[in-house]
Amino acid sequence: MQSITPPAVSGFDEMFAREGAVRPHYSSYHGWLLGQSNELLHRKRQEAELLFHRVGITFNVYGEESGAERLIPFDVVPRIIPEQEWRHLEQGTAQRVRALNQFLDDIYHGQEIIRAGRIPADQIYGNAHYQPCMQDVDLPNQVYSHVSGVDLIRDGEGTWYVLEDNLRTPSGVSYMIENRRVMMRLFPELFAGQSVAPVEHYPSLLLDTLQHSSAVAYPTVVLLTPGRFNSAYFEHAFLAQQMGIELVEGADLFVKDGFVYMRTTAGPQRVDVIYRRIDDDFLDPLAFNPDSMLGVPGLLSVYRQGKVVLANAIGSGVGDDKSIYPYVPEMIRFYLGEEPILENVPTRLCRRPEDLQYVLEHLPELVVKEVHGAGGYGMLVGPAASREEIDSFRQRLRARPDNYIAQPTLSLSTCPIFVEQGIAPRHIDLRPFVLSDGRATRMVPGGLTRVAMNAGSLVVNSSQGGGTKDTWVVEAPSC
Repeated sequence: MQSITPPAVSGFDEMFAREGAVRPHYSSYHGWLLGQSNELLHRKRQEAELLFHRVGITFNVYGEESGAERLIPFDVVPRIIPEQEWRHLEQGTAQRVRALNQFLDDIYHGQEIIRAGRIPADQIYGNAHYQPCMQDVDLPNQVYSHVSGVDLIRDGEGTWYVLEDNLRTPSGVSYMIENRRVMMRLFPELFAGQSVAPVEHYPSLLLDTLQHSSAVAYPTVVLLTPGRFNSAYFEHAFLAQQMGIELVEGADLFVKDGFVYMRTTAGPQRVDVIYRRIDDDFLDPLAFNPDSMLGVPGLLSVYRQGKVVLANAIGSGVGDDKSIYPYVPEMIRFYLGEEPILENVPTRLCRRPEDLQYVLEHLPELVVKEVHGAGGYGMLVGPAASREEIDSFRQRLRARPDNYIAQPTLSLSTCPIFVEQGIAPRHIDLRPFVLSDGRATRMVPGGLTRVAMNAGSLVVNSSQGGGTKDTWVVEAPSC
């Protein structure tokens, strides 16, 4: 039988209150877990790995010599969120995405937020993701980010914060769905005894969002992938299959007479919506990177004329740049006339001399990130860094202060996971996925919980050794 000791760590634990009591929404699961042996959980974890291998749920890590595909570690202990708490997160993330879409429409049209002095002009026009070619281009329903991933964390007191926004090509939703499928297969009795909100309808919601983004009555939707060597290729193929749409590469599409067409065995077929998983720079070699073999020559011209929809929009990366992140609460006030439901992590912009001075003096205490960085690369976690790493990063900061932001080292909440020795706490975050088509913002209840698999680590990214676990939103109190 399982022996579960409340974690001897400071901060907020998802299952246990600080006095050691089990939180109410975990009580039913905790009672079940006490009756399970380490041998059973170990066997179930092995079964999960076998299932993931059979389905092909793997990813590539860029830079590894072997080039071998790897499994993302999966934990069999779910992360459970009570329904009332989820509603708060749902409202907060939807509010944030609405404001970000209005911000993107504004900066490519009237620039009212710049005129009002709420955001410095150079933060927009000097941003690497700002696309002048999108200026005055009218998009259907003024939606730029149809699919958004908002990364959330809890601090040591249990307060939720937004860590970052992902508005370009957010990934991970396939793992959310497959994690649930595997858990239901491994532990059907748990779902019979708990009222867990479903997530498997996400592909239907996504397809509906993409279809309603077009003015065409019955639009043809495709998913554009860089190809099988991309780290998220499994997800591209998975979502295309689940939505019943074609998975295409750049060579499968061409432009003719002002429209985009797909090559098929029955002849050319017009394409109305492209769910693209390719970065801006590689979408059209005639407009961006001329060496790109991934995109479609002439695509930008068709897009600017409104004859094809791209999800997400070209230029949407301005909204998820880490140098723009500190201004999102002000966007919410400016565009929506509301106070933010979810707060940002306090952030210092190293481009500001006073912030840079503070960061240089407190590097061992801070997390420092590149403004264009992703996947846990290009960052410094001060408390875990060596003196040599800190000194090296200090030189980078002095050379390019505008390239970095800094945040306090928050004690992320922990959640129990199953390790060889039994149950142990590990740090986690949460990425809900928000769908926007101009009519509404919609989400499936849950999202992707990422786990720092190593004890004490705060890095949850899969490329840095992080894992995932199923996320349950419990619709009603467990019996």
